[in-house]
Amino acid sequence: MDGNRRFAKSRQIETVEGHNLGFEALAKILEICYKSGVKVVTVYAFSIENFKRSKYEVDGLMNMAKIKLAQLLQHGDLLDRYGVSIRVLGQRELIKPDLLADIDRAMKRTSTNGDAILNVCFPYTSHDEIATAIRNTVIDYTKPLPTQHRPFSESHIKHTIRARHLSVAATRIRERSRSPSSGGTSDMEDSSFSSATLHPESLPEQNLAADDDKMGKKLHTTYPDPENISSDMLNDHMYTAGLPPLDLLVRTSGVERLSDFMLWQCHQSTKIVFLKCMWPEFDLWYFLPVLVEWQYKRKKEEEQEREGRSLKSRSIKSKGT
Repeated sequence: MDGNRRFAKSRQIETVEGHNLGFEALAKILEICYKSGVKVVTVYAFSIENFKRSKYEVDGLMNMAKIKLAQLLQHGDLLDRYGVSIRVLGQRELIKPDLLADIDRAMKRTSTNGDAILNVCFPYTSHDEIATAIRNTVIDYTKPLPTQHRPFSESHIKHTIRARHLSVAATRIRERSRSPSSGGTSDMEDSSFSSATLHPESLPEQNLAADDDKMGKKLHTTYPDPENISSDMLNDHMYTAGLPPLDLLVRTSGVERLSDFMLWQCHQSTKIVFLKCMWPEFDLWYFLPVLVEWQYKRKKEEEQEREGRSLKSRSIKSKGT
């Protein structure tokens, strides 16, 4: 939603009024999108970099956000009509508490709507989103995996082997003590030795379990393998986790750059359109050609995919015959 300030300057009106007209343009564009069957719309409402602007303009934007959210809550017919739920993506800790409370109310008010989604990036930059996703992934990978009881732990095996050796040794000593050439061993000594060595399995189970647990903690505390980190895993930590790929990105005001918006979500099939009109001027007549062209391109790609699958299927059948 770029060009609100330049539009206001060209019309010699207050900058805040330019942003207000920009919001009205957004409402019209949203209705066009949802009528056309678009399920997810994401708007760049406020960049983290915008905090560097004058306090007057920043405060004006925050106040306008409060007013527009209140209007959505009071007159949410557009959102309810198309089953739209609102999501606010960005650094929540940078938002003032009173505005954050209004945002949470708006999200709760529309949380039961499940037909479409409106993502409002506020305050947001793509670099910050990517850094946050990486940080949260690292946090997940520094947590140990749940320990599982292993019946064949090293301490258990050692104990079993020791018990067998002691049992064999005790049997041999007992046999020698019974032979005439043994010189005789007192019954008391034999009894004392037997009670200590012939039944090592009778040692207190509690001590064995404690030793086993200690050994398990030392040997079996494992962490997720960082080699398993993939782009899909980072996707799951993005603000847009679970949403479909970005198909169409439109920027107004004649500026041909992404300005730190949806950098991760853009892919080789994303259609990027730069328009010269300012955002408050962006209406049906600007947007319709873009939408129709994108839908035509999408339809052609789906036809090509179907033809490719059909050719592959026929090829497999011919090989089989």
